[in-house]
Amino acid sequence: MSHSDSIQSHLKEARKFPPAPEFAQAAHCGSMADYEALYQRSIDDPESFWAEIAEQFHWFRKWDQVLDWQRPNARWFVGGQTNIAYNCLDRQIENGRGDHPAIVFEGEPGDQRTLTFRELRDEVVRFAGALKQLGVRKGDRVTVYMPMVPELAITVLACAWIGAPHSVIFGGFSVQAILDRVEDAESEIVITADGGYRRGGVVALKTHVDDAAARTDRIRKIVVLQRCNNEVTMQAGRDHWWHDVVADAPTDTPAERCDAEDMLYLLYTSGSTGKPKGIVHTTGGYMVYTATTARYVFDLKPDDVYWCTADIGWVTGHSYVVYGILANGVTTLMYEGAPNHPDWDRFWDICARHRVTKFYTAPTAIRAFMREGREHVDKHDLSSLKLLGSVGEPINPEAWMWYHEVVGRGRCPIVDTWWQTETGGIMITPLPGATPTKPGSATRPFFGIDPAILNMEGVEQGPNAGGLLCVRRPWPGMLRGIYRDPDRFVKQYWSAIDGVYFAGDSSRRDEDGYFWIMGRVDDVIKVSGHRLGTMEIESALVSHPLVAEAAVVGIPHEIKGNAIAAFVTLKAGVEPAAGLRGELSKHVADALGSVARPEQIRLTQALPKTRSGKIMRRLLREIATSGTVTGDTTTLEDFSVVARLAEEQDKAV
Repeated sequence: MSHSDSIQSHLKEARKFPPAPEFAQAAHCGSMADYEALYQRSIDDPESFWAEIAEQFHWFRKWDQVLDWQRPNARWFVGGQTNIAYNCLDRQIENGRGDHPAIVFEGEPGDQRTLTFRELRDEVVRFAGALKQLGVRKGDRVTVYMPMVPELAITVLACAWIGAPHSVIFGGFSVQAILDRVEDAESEIVITADGGYRRGGVVALKTHVDDAAARTDRIRKIVVLQRCNNEVTMQAGRDHWWHDVVADAPTDTPAERCDAEDMLYLLYTSGSTGKPKGIVHTTGGYMVYTATTARYVFDLKPDDVYWCTADIGWVTGHSYVVYGILANGVTTLMYEGAPNHPDWDRFWDICARHRVTKFYTAPTAIRAFMREGREHVDKHDLSSLKLLGSVGEPINPEAWMWYHEVVGRGRCPIVDTWWQTETGGIMITPLPGATPTKPGSATRPFFGIDPAILNMEGVEQGPNAGGLLCVRRPWPGMLRGIYRDPDRFVKQYWSAIDGVYFAGDSSRRDEDGYFWIMGRVDDVIKVSGHRLGTMEIESALVSHPLVAEAAVVGIPHEIKGNAIAAFVTLKAGVEPAAGLRGELSKHVADALGSVARPEQIRLTQALPKTRSGKIMRRLLREIATSGTVTGDTTTLEDFSVVARLAEEQDKAV
């Protein structure tokens, strides 16, 4: 990409929503003036800024140096010793929160449990003792493959308690995914369950682990939680029931004194080579950053009932279901099942019954709810909601507005957050009491974050010119590398533009300094010399009143080089009329210009998504160009979607 070959932006969005005065008055950051002052201090003197915040946490030993920055490697709170689980549990009990709910759980079948901070602490310490009795020592990697139940949170906290890094695999990933991650992490113990509930059925988790264990001699111990009472095979000497190991476990295992740079967890993301990348996050900086972002972005208050709908198997669950929320002494809600089981109002029913105050979910879920109609939302009392959040991918303006008006009843601020597995925590976001929001924009950087829109030569782009979203200086929550692969770490994140972290996303920054994420750079489509981001074309399609969701990909074109193929799902009950494809094509051209007009529009019942809700455009590109899929599909939520898309191949125009 040369100086003139920037990613072009055609999306225009003029709507703006200031924070409600009553929300701003009680917020941790209540005005743009306050935000600007804190942000500038965090940029001008980051070490003093983060040291002052870090003082609020428990440290067995204070750090000698706040930051050691040997590009691209950063060390934060060097020499400090702490324990993140101790800060999530004991520190809260010491602050008088022992009898306050820490976890409120609802299973898909409707079963419920509540654990106070004191009860959670007891469970964590008991399981930590059980792990040690099974031979787990500080530094050992523990693989976790469980349903979204309290024992999953207990497991990761117990691992942190004894300084054993956890590697959580989303419950439902394939046998191959388990095998790859166990081998790469050199993990000898797996914590799992007999099964987990999903859409009314049982996912046979233990069977998947058994199949993986049969293909490696790495796994020596398996602990099995009894959740669904489905039939499992237990191998003597290797397999242990959860209830048996905790029954005999000590209750006084002390929290390990962990160095600030000791590895807290590994979390694997898919790589372009097919080999998953083990992202390394360490203890001290991650603790400080996730807790601080959670406090300010969600404006956490002592009596909040906070619900992030992500599974703990994703980084969102690590940072904003477990660590960042519990470290603030706030109740976190966990739900095991699907958002539409037994019906499309399940989320809103949960919000109403548990009086949820802060709600954080993915744009793909919001668009799915839009498709099914607002009646599922309207029949529930959502008056407890005070704030809404969006995470996982860019949210298009029309979905933002629906979220604001239908779910938030026009009174809840929306925090549209941009961040990644690699960043550890939220990077670009509104602060709900301070930032005027624009539908579709992640707005401004969080404290200490120095993002820039650069071209390939490293030249910063002007207002509204698209480019590469990069970060120019270190932050406490940043990844510390790719496990056992330092060369790949440098090549993947620090080689596109010398000396800066490249996130892999394209973005623009408007005249107010607000960031607009335009999609993955890999998804940029070059049409007749124009580089177009996928997010803006998809937003234009979704702004049509009949469209629920859309995904666009580039396909080869003899004249244009590439053309745009759009996959579109319609709202529930809408039957495609003759001429609808032409109408949608014209709608995009009217909104963005003729260069963005799709060459093909394919109407489909569903889009292929990962279990975290992200659209797999790579598979759509294969369908559009060859009619078949040969790439990896192990992370798909619904495997039948790809088959239906292939069957619909002849309906493209």
